[in-house]
Amino acid sequence: MAGKRIFSGVKPTGHLTLGNYLGAMRRWADEDQHRADAVFCVVDLHALTVEHDPARVRRLSRQAATLLLATGLDPQRCTVFVQSHVDEHARLSYLMECTASDGEMRRMIQYKEKAAGAQARGEGVRLSLLTYPALMAADILAYGTDEVPVGEDQAQHLELARDLAVRFNRRYGPTFVVPKAIHPTVAARVMDLQEPVSKMGKSQARTAGIVFLLDEAETVRKKVMRAVTDAHADVVYDRAERPGVANLLDVLAACSGGDPQALAGAYGSYGALKKDTAEAVVELLRPVRERHAELAADPGYVDAVLRAGAARARELARPRVDAAYRAVGLLPAV
Repeated sequence: MAGKRIFSGVKPTGHLTLGNYLGAMRRWADEDQHRADAVFCVVDLHALTVEHDPARVRRLSRQAATLLLATGLDPQRCTVFVQSHVDEHARLSYLMECTASDGEMRRMIQYKEKAAGAQARGEGVRLSLLTYPALMAADILAYGTDEVPVGEDQAQHLELARDLAVRFNRRYGPTFVVPKAIHPTVAARVMDLQEPVSKMGKSQARTAGIVFLLDEAETVRKKVMRAVTDAHADVVYDRAERPGVANLLDVLAACSGGDPQALAGAYGSYGALKKDTAEAVVELLRPVRERHAELAADPGYVDAVLRAGAARARELARPRVDAAYRAVGLLPAV
């Protein structure tokens, strides 16, 4: 196993999507767990920053953990666990809050967008929505993480984690590794099939344009065949001017290993493109759905994996978090 450590996670706020798989999860299974000491986490504490149904969070947390295994993560090669099972995340989060500034938190784009949405609906904004980037920083820094695979939407949060690591080390002495971001080069951002200028998100209310990993094959076909394109007749790859067609080409390229520009030249109609894209997605997700069904039928195995993963995660995180507590002046427990 390489000495480099990778950390990443999934938030159980909705059913995982094709975007999650192509943008991150496939890379974790195919590459990251083989080239580094990889730590993968269901970040369930992050699901509490907004109004939620406790039973749904529990259900989606288990589903997310099962899907991580179904997509190919091997607990003999990597660490898979649930965030709330490892106390070091919450312990270090408070130190990160003490290291960050109010202004830094309020500049986070996701906070601004989510807070504005909640206020528009007449809802209150939880303090945890403001401070959760400190928890995200703790998630990463607790493990001495060298690399974090991130999409564009999380780049600002990772930059904050880097800043907090540097600031903490400067104030209290060398404690944390300063992580760097790594960005997938293909299909890092899969767009909604009905709103191709918006990311395919697992928490959106409208699901007609979202392909979920556990969608039945016929459901996948219907969603792809109904994808928004445009009024032109030819198939051209142009993300700015023709985002719907470009999104289909990106998805097909990611599924088949091709190049979206080159694939565009092979199609004379949108119908043929949609049909091939639909079948490519169905075949890509088929083994994931089948493996998920097997694992869901054996909950004892999944529980054992998560138990062992949490135990190893504690072993990795506790010495560094204890060192951080000592560094800031907290009296060691006796």
